[in-house]
This record gives sequence, structure tokens and C-alpha cells, in this order.
Amino acid sequence: MSFGFEFEQRDNRSWSVNPFGLWGLARQLVNTQLDQLDTENPIPVYDDSGVFMDTINYNLQYNPTDHKMFDKKLREHLGLVVDGTEWIDVFSLDPSDLDLTYFSPDELLNNGSSLVGYRGYDQYGNRLKEKPTFEDFFSAKDENGYYKRLIAPYQPIYAAGYIQDKFAFNDLIFNIGVRVDRYDNNQYVLKDPYSLYETKKVSDVAGSMNPTGSHPANMGENYVVYVDDVQDPSTINGYRSGDTWFNAYGVEVTDPALIYSSTGIAPYVVNPDNVQKSEITVDAFEDYTPQIAVLPRISFSFPISDEALFFAHYDILARRPGGTFDPTTYFYLANNPGSTVGNPNLKPEKTIDYELGFQQRLTNSSSLKISAYYREQRDMQQAIRVLGAFPVSYFSYGNVDFGTAKGLSVSYDLRRTGNVTLRANYTLGYSSATASSSGQMMNILRSNQPNLRILAPTNWDQRHKFNISFDFRFFDGKDYNGPKLFGKDILSNSGANFTVVTGSGYPYSRIMGVGENGLKGSLNGSRLPWTTNIKMRLDKDFVLNLKKDGDSRRKSMILNVYLDVDNLLNTQTVYSVYSATGDPLDDGYLTAPKMQQQINTQNDPESYRMYYQIRLWNNSGYGNPRTMRLGVSLNF
Repeated sequence: MSFGFEFEQRDNRSWSVNPFGLWGLARQLVNTQLDQLDTENPIPVYDDSGVFMDTINYNLQYNPTDHKMFDKKLREHLGLVVDGTEWIDVFSLDPSDLDLTYFSPDELLNNGSSLVGYRGYDQYGNRLKEKPTFEDFFSAKDENGYYKRLIAPYQPIYAAGYIQDKFAFNDLIFNIGVRVDRYDNNQYVLKDPYSLYETKKVSDVAGSMNPTGSHPANMGENYVVYVDDVQDPSTINGYRSGDTWFNAYGVEVTDPALIYSSTGIAPYVVNPDNVQKSEITVDAFEDYTPQIAVLPRISFSFPISDEALFFAHYDILARRPGGTFDPTTYFYLANNPGSTVGNPNLKPEKTIDYELGFQQRLTNSSSLKISAYYREQRDMQQAIRVLGAFPVSYFSYGNVDFGTAKGLSVSYDLRRTGNVTLRANYTLGYSSATASSSGQMMNILRSNQPNLRILAPTNWDQRHKFNISFDFRFFDGKDYNGPKLFGKDILSNSGANFTVVTGSGYPYSRIMGVGENGLKGSLNGSRLPWTTNIKMRLDKDFVLNLKKDGDSRRKSMILNVYLDVDNLLNTQTVYSVYSATGDPLDDGYLTAPKMQQQINTQNDPESYRMYYQIRLWNNSGYGNPRTMRLGVSLNF
């Protein structure tokens, strides 16, 4: 029996800056306090004779409420009067006159288009000595009254324990264990992903506000209530439970727009004043709920005969989510509708694996193994659109995807017999999922499509795959059985290895054509051609004796000289094609009818076509040609 325990807490800190945007931001922040003229003190213009010239000049008027911190710090550095009216041209300054610390934290965050990224550091790249609280981000100020906007380091906590035992019962051999994972993202998360403000539930709202005079009977006490006006609610428009929407009569609806008010989505918020002031508080957030995963692992085997064995296993694996919380994305969300917000409230992804197999000894040095497997993936991360969120809809990530993989594997293993070793494997596989990557659905969602969940072949779904490894080798001494030249074992400690990998093509999605919308067929419904790659390695060992006279110790080194050849047959292997044509060299742009007008409007259409074709050739989807590498390695 074995058991163990693991505890881990990381301390992730980071800081980055976008230097290219600093000049533009500096230009926007200087002289903002001088946008108005001093109209109360006009300066009329007269000629030398004292005749009014029909012109009145005005000095710039200083407005302290519009004076930015960057401008103040810059004037101090330049020796100018801080509340003066001298005009500053940022682009005429030397870079040495500027410093990142001239900006206030809010100025660097730039209303959501931040020029700095930080966590565990301040905005200027200084490591934090103390850990700020989440509330500090919204309320803590420095001695000059500017918000600090500090963010604590990311410190997730992971703990796990396991126990495992291997025992035999009659002819059955069991290996049974269980692992318990506990993952705490150790961050704040939104209480409700559909609202940045605390909302009232059915139990908090009088049923008389419903047009029918009472809440529908199928509405739970914790359902969120939506009304006709955020600031002055008078009528209930609908309800929501999780991702499910209902109208005022309790009928489920698929589109939240059906319960919108005249100004859009309107939840019944606890404090409307915060909405009016656009103030987000910690009340809308809560601690991440630690996730506990119980992961059993069971395997057993039993001999059918002296030469055959049956085996099976079942296990569950979990992968930590790792989503980080960035308060700036929520703080400026209202200014950036349709933005992508990270989700720190993700759950671990789980993989459930089953396998049954049979192994048969064919000879004393060879065996055949046949196994069938089934693998299920749950809670996979995928892009989602939080439609109907308040104050604006946004994009994020959720545990909404799932997938399956199943197949059959046949392996033949010939251990060293004479000069030969051979291993061969064939796999028949099927892999499908609602998406192949966590961001695959983002473009679809941004085209106003719903959160679709359709099983389709994954990008790595390969139906057939063969792997063959053949090794032929001569040894030295009495085991040498190769050719001799003048009594010398010329091929001792040398050999040749061939590896053949061949498989059916991976799937891809064919589109209707260049400039056309829609798929030609289904998602990942087209296939690349079969691919084959043969690798060869020739090598020989030379023993270098370094023993000196009178030294009884044996000293030697082995020098290995090898030649590696990749793509031995120099085949044109297609690894990717253009989705409009299915061709690795032609994306269809030059021949597409809809593109001809655009091409013909170029300064020189013929040259444009030629250079575009060259670009296509340089980005072809073919694999590498035959490649040979000659090298040596020294072992001692």
C-alpha cells in the first residue's frame, strides 16, 4: 500500500507596459485644464492710432478640476508653474523628460484600454510589500487623493491526497486507489455573472408588481427579478434562474430581449444609486468556492492461460482551471460592451477513461496486444456570450463543452531476435466534441450566433494511424554476425533504424468560397489526404580507450556517429490546406469572381497577382522535404 499528500500555493506576480501608447496618452492628458478661454478678461486689439481692429484676444483659463496628474508632474519636472497657463507640446519633449510615475493609476488604466498589466506589483513595476484587499481596489487612495487601484498577486491553493493498494485475489491482480484533489482559486468571483450589481430575488419583491398580481407559481424564491426601470421600478418584466429566462407570466423564453425595458435589460438592483454613479462595489462579488474532485483509479488483470492475459482499467483525471480575476475588466466593463472578460469561477476539467484489453504471447520473443478504449471529457472550457448581462453583455469562458474519444488499438511487439527488433501499432480512433479549443467559438459568437453546442469531429480526429519501428543492428565480440574485411568486424556496434508513421487525414471545415459566407458541408466535415513519413537513422559506436600505462582503472568513451534522414522518400506531405479550395497552394483569392474588381483596382494588377502567388507558395501547407543530419555524440 502507498499513500501521499501534496500541498501547493503559488505566488504569481506580473507586470507589463505598452510603451507605444504612452506618447498618445501623454498628449491627451496635457493641457486639459486649459481647454477654456478667460472670457471675463478680454484683450481687445488696437492699431498704433488707437483704433479698435475688430479683434479680441483671450488668455487661456486655468480649470483645476480638469487638471490631470500627468500634467502636474510634468510641469513640476520642467520647472513650470503647476497652475500656470503655459502650453506644453509633448512631442517636442525629450524622452528623458517623461516618466511612468507621472501618470496616475487611473490614467494608466485608460478607461479599460489599459497601458499597463500588473498583479502583485503596482502600476509602475514596484513589487508590493503588502497584500492589498479586494476592497482596496475600489476605495484605497494615496496621500494626494488618487485611487491606488492595486491588485494582489494570484495565489491559488492546491492540495491533494491519495491512497493506493495492489493485491491479488486468486488469479486476479488488482491495483485500486483514489485521489482527492482540492483546488481553491483564492480569488473573488461575481455572485451572478449576469449583473455587476446586487439584485433582488423573488423572495425580496412583492408579487403585486407582477402584471398578474402575484409571482408565477413556478418561480423559485432565489430567481432574479427584472423590471421596467432600474431607477424607478414599478412593473415586473420577467425572471431568470441561472441561464434560463422567463417572462412575467413564468413562460420560459430563449431570448432575454423579450423582457427588456425601454432602456434595455433592467434587473431589480438592491442599490440603484450605485448604478447611477457607475460605482461597482465588493457586494456584487464573493469568494471562490473550492472545488473538490474525488478521482478513483481501478485496474485489474488476470491470466486466461499461461500465454494470454486480460486487463482493464478505469480512472478519472482532473485539470485545474487556472482562470484569473482582473478587477479592471469589471470596473470598466460598461465602457467596453462586447469585451472579453476572464472567468475566475471555472471548475476543473475532468477526463473519464475506460480501457479493456487482451494480450497474447505468440513466441518467446513476440506478443500481440489488442485493446479498446473510451474517453469522456467533461466541463471543458469554451467561449460563451453572457447575453442580457447588466449593464452590458460581454464574452467570457465557461465549463460548457464536452467530448468523447473511442477507438481500438492493435500492437505487435517483437523483442530483440538476432539482429532485429520490430514494433508495429495500428489505431482506429473516433474523437468528437462540441469544440476543439477554448476559443474556437469566439468568432461564431461575435457574429451574433447563440451559444451553440453541436458534436463534431475534433481537429485531431484521425481515423487510422499506423506506427512501425524496425531496427536492425550488429553487436560486437562473439555476438557479431556481420561481414568482415581483412578479419575486422567492420559493422560491429552499428545499425539502421526505420520509423514509418502513416495515417488518414485530419478534419477541417470547408467554406463556400472566398468572399462567401457559410460552410460547405458540416463543421470539420472535410478531410486532409493521408500522410506518410519515413525516418531513417544509421549509426555506429566507436570505443575510445583512454587507459594510461600503469593505470589499472578502465577509462573509455563511446563516440557515436549517426546520420538522421527525415522524409526519406522526399514525399510531398500535405499538413494543411486553404478552407475555400482544399488546396495547400491556392486560397482561391486570385480566381474568386467577387475579388476580381478589388484585384483590378491595384496599381499594377499583374504584379499584384504575381507577388500574391509568391506569398501563397511561401506559406504552403506542405511538410518539410527530405532532411539529412550528420552528427556525433560522445558518451563517457
